[in-house]
Amino acid sequence: EYEPAVMKQKLAQEVAEWNAADPTTPVVPAIDYIAVTAQGSPQSDNTYRLRMPGTEIDKAIALAKEVNGIVILDVQVGLSDLPRELPRLEPYLKQANVHLAIDPEFAMHDGVKPGRVIGTMSSADVNFAINFLDKIAVDNNLPPKVLVVHRFTEDMVTGYRNIKPTENVQVVMDMDGWGFGAKKINTYKRVITLEPVQFTGFKLFYKNDLKPPSDRMLTKKEVLDLQPKPIFIQYQ
Repeated sequence: EYEPAVMKQKLAQEVAEWNAADPTTPVVPAIDYIAVTAQGSPQSDNTYRLRMPGTEIDKAIALAKEVNGIVILDVQVGLSDLPRELPRLEPYLKQANVHLAIDPEFAMHDGVKPGRVIGTMSSADVNFAINFLDKIAVDNNLPPKVLVVHRFTEDMVTGYRNIKPTENVQVVMDMDGWGFGAKKINTYKRVITLEPVQFTGFKLFYKNDLKPPSDRMLTKKEVLDLQPKPIFIQYQ
């Protein structure tokens, strides 16, 4: 919602504050860009998703270079699927600083439109993304790729025990829910902590986390006190 200059200033401030809050874990800035967005209308192929043009993805990559950070390309498949959407992003994922996120909330089934119900992905979906990234990393001699999986309900990701990270792909389960602090912490403990995969993340919302009855965002110390400690922090 902000112009790039304002966004970069806010990001720099958060980076400085997180470095101060947890000096043992140096912060790597990141730009998260939703490269495939779920839609309320069907599109010409009835997929209810919109692919962002390459010119916009290039802008996100350029912004990341300006902040000496990485890029996370986010995918909301709608009524499409990962085998159809990820190959288009391969040229970007071949870059060492570009990583991937998938959003089961908007992975729809049986013709249900995005936004009507909370979507879901299976371990097979997640493993497809892992194997897709693994091949890119191996074929292009890249450092490990990061795969972020957004989640705030149990049903959003099924069969977590069958998710198989590889030495070339690091999987982050990101608590993506918004609301008052106690609810967010409870969701983290109930959904993320009980079904760990590899690494965990936590999302903070500048606006939605302040909706009544909440009157403040969680502090950095409150987030760092969670067990396991989140290694990935996202702001929206």
